[in-house]
Amino acid sequence: MTKDEAIHKAATIIRGGGIVAFPTETVYGLGADAFNPIAVARIFEVKKRPYFDPLIVHVASHHDLTRLVVEIPSKAIRLMEQFWPGPLTLVLFKKEEVPEIATAGLPSVAVRMPKHPMALDLIKESGRPIAAPSANPFGYVSPTTADHVRDQLGHEVDLILDGGPCEVGVESTIVSFVEEEPLLLRPGGIALEEIESVIGNVKVGSLNQERPIAPGMLPKHYSPRTPILLDGSEEDIARYGNKKIGLLAFCKIKPTLRFSQVEVLSEKGDLREAAANLFGALRRLDASSLDLILAESVPEIGLGRAIMDRLRRASSIEELRQ
Repeated sequence: MTKDEAIHKAATIIRGGGIVAFPTETVYGLGADAFNPIAVARIFEVKKRPYFDPLIVHVASHHDLTRLVVEIPSKAIRLMEQFWPGPLTLVLFKKEEVPEIATAGLPSVAVRMPKHPMALDLIKESGRPIAAPSANPFGYVSPTTADHVRDQLGHEVDLILDGGPCEVGVESTIVSFVEEEPLLLRPGGIALEEIESVIGNVKVGSLNQERPIAPGMLPKHYSPRTPILLDGSEEDIARYGNKKIGLLAFCKIKPTLRFSQVEVLSEKGDLREAAANLFGALRRLDASSLDLILAESVPEIGLGRAIMDRLRRASSIEELRQ
């Protein structure tokens, strides 16, 4: 099946109320017609995602956006002009027609225009905005290749579009415009510094929400099954004795400790390369029958803020120290 044939088949499935896994520049998404509440409900069922966690709706044009939102503030327009298509999600007040299941009953909807050409073609050909969280079981490491999706959800998805590895590798940045001032809800593929260079100061929201107001805001998320410690001390590691420990290193390996397996995010210390490699490295460590993964911090500048957000949510350090 050619790429065009695959996209045509996927669009037909979307229009018919099915679900399709598709590539974006951030991670692979699990998509359904955003205006079909039964199809959207199936996303939650397949992922075992709690219904109080809202979804991002993906669009391919500004016409799609006008079907979803009431108005677009001037600062949001400036961000769209600068960063769309791209890894930036905007939270805006929604129109009544948008099903509440896609927004977890909130008065707002999270929207973005993905940069991957296959995603854009799918949205255009289906003729519908596509609601899509990451295409993985809820709470687990996000998929950055089609094989990741096949391994975990292949038998539950109507079709998987293979667009190769994701370029960015971490989810989109989320900025809300439902408050008086722009609010960063989740760091991601567009750095906060880049956003502020366009619209000025942006407030930073709480990392932990009992009831999330945007996707990816739960305190425990993006987690491998293997326990992970962020910047664990010698004392923490000693508790594991002679058990198998892996290391997720930023750019160099600690010479004082022995590890069963080591994954280096970027030999040259490049944060963009590190972000692109993050979820794949976590998956490889998680598949290595380790007793513990030790993760090193990265500088919290640029995409480092997004990497640290994901590592903090994945970390089990407090549970392991109890």
